Formats: sequence, structure tokens, C-alpha cells
Amino acid sequence: QVQLVESGGGLVQAGGSLRLSCAASGSIFSINAMNWYRQVIGKHRELVATITSGGGTKYADFVKGRFTISRDNAENTVYLQMNSLKPEDEAVYFCKADVSAWPYEYWGPGTQVIVSS
Repeated sequence: QVQLVESGGGLVQAGGSLRLSCAASGSIFSINAMNWYRQVIGKHRELVATITSGGGTKYADFVKGRFTISRDNAENTVYLQMNSLKPEDEAVYFCKADVSAWPYEYWGPGTQVIVSS
């Protein structure tokens, strides 16, 4: 099993920055990729960014150039640096680990980001 805990959410003004953290524990050797998703109440959860075990990264078009996903292997932590935040970035942000065996994915409980205009 893999346990994930997000932190770093909070209230920020539009144009500001936040850095989210996702600390992983447990069977971290089984993790193939780490992802950040976000969800607004009443809407589907959407993929924001991915970082693979090889270090490759992918971003949703709506965050390209503003958000950066990174990881610290020594700390078993993945980060999401969010710059130039917009009111439409307001959501609950979730960390997800993709693993090689059932259940194939684990989710953290999420952290709320509020962007004031």
C-alpha cells in the first residue's frame, strides 16, 4: 500500500504563488508515476500534471508555463509549484500515485486552494 498526504493549500490572491507538497509512504518502490489532479465541486476531477519515475513531466494545457511538478526522492515527496494563480485555479488538489499492481492507484485526501480576485 501507498499512503499520500497533501499539504500547502490555502488562500492566495490572484497572481500569487503556492507550493503544494505530497508526501508518500509505504510501498513507494511500486510507484510508476505521481500526479496532481484538481476538482471543483460539481465538476469532474481533472489532471493537472504528471511526473514519471524516470523524471518525465506532462502538464495540462491550462497550467503550462505557470505550474511546475517536481520531486525529492530523498524525501519521497512530490511538489506542485503554482505561479500566476488565477481564480479559475481554485479547487481541491489531489495527489495520485500510479502503481504497478492492484489497485493500480492511490489517492491522497486533497488540499484546498482558494484564489481571491
